[in-house]
Amino acid sequence: MDFDLNESQSLLQDSIRKTLTAKYGFENRKAYMASETGWSREMWAQYAELGLLGLPFAEEDGGFGGGPEETMLVAEQMGRHITLEPWFSTVVLGGGFLRHGAETALRQEMVEGVAAGETLLAFAQTERQSRYDLFDVQTTAKKDGAGWVITGRKGMVLHGDTADHFFVTARVSGASRDKGGIGVFVVPATADGVSVRGFRTVDGQRAAEVDFTGARAAHVLGDPEGGLALVDRVVDEAIAVLAAEAIGAMDVVHAMTLDYMKTRQQFGRAIGSFQALQHKAADMLVAIEQSRSMAYFATVAAQASDAAERRRNMHAVKAQIGRSQRLVGQQSIQLHGGIAMTMEYAAGHYFKRLTVNEAMFGDTDHHLRALADAGGLVQAA
Repeated sequence: MDFDLNESQSLLQDSIRKTLTAKYGFENRKAYMASETGWSREMWAQYAELGLLGLPFAEEDGGFGGGPEETMLVAEQMGRHITLEPWFSTVVLGGGFLRHGAETALRQEMVEGVAAGETLLAFAQTERQSRYDLFDVQTTAKKDGAGWVITGRKGMVLHGDTADHFFVTARVSGASRDKGGIGVFVVPATADGVSVRGFRTVDGQRAAEVDFTGARAAHVLGDPEGGLALVDRVVDEAIAVLAAEAIGAMDVVHAMTLDYMKTRQQFGRAIGSFQALQHKAADMLVAIEQSRSMAYFATVAAQASDAAERRRNMHAVKAQIGRSQRLVGQQSIQLHGGIAMTMEYAAGHYFKRLTVNEAMFGDTDHHLRALADAGGLVQAA
């Protein structure tokens, strides 16, 4: 299989790399984190100018017609700089709902704003009792005339404190853990009955708790009782993007660790000369390369039309890359020693992002268990 980039993909990768290298150094990132929004509006405008915000959308909807490979390239570069902007929540999650679930008029209306950097989106799904189960939904949607009214509380809504629209999972019928009866509704952040409390996450990003108290939805995506399949598809594609982001972050933290091992002196020589530490660094490299292969696999597998096959593949991807993230992040902290625990040094920030990435949409143990329940990655003929 040919993994070489074509000319347009190489140009895209180079343009992102140059922009982030010039404007997203570690000190820049700390300044962006300390700003009012917790991320850089200037960088967001740069992403729009580069076409990153409209990249995965069809040209007829106002996007640039990029595919999953192009999205993977963007994600890897974002991971290399552990960026703070709401690209994942707006373009990957919100954009996934638009591409796969929205009617043409809504899609074209929102994509134009997203591509221009004017519209921010967020996925409001997690509830206190739900943990990693996408189908565990207690938030309700009640029919009210021609529309729907949403009542419930969502937590850990990534970049929910600056979102203009929420894609909300809500239950139309059934018990809280039934897989049927769940719809996906679009609720404007300015709607009556919407209350948002923002906070900073452990890795420096922004998230929010969002209360919906009789908030009127502007749109429902598809069947109001059959939305779980749409949620699964969007999350599967998001897992593939998280895989690519993890590769970028692991590459950087590994290189940072090797540089430190070459310069840190102990017992009169560089600690990189000790064979036991060399073995740990080699283990990190092996884990990264195993994950790189799985990230390529995820980019292709996330597009599978068979939902059961796609979900099984994503369980395997999340399990393998999650295990690698733990190893690479933890070994980096161990090999750096105390300096890695300080806010002034970048290694700890990468470790935090890798830790959050590993837990998002299910940690390693969750996906290993789900993969085992599904019969493993390779199915008997």
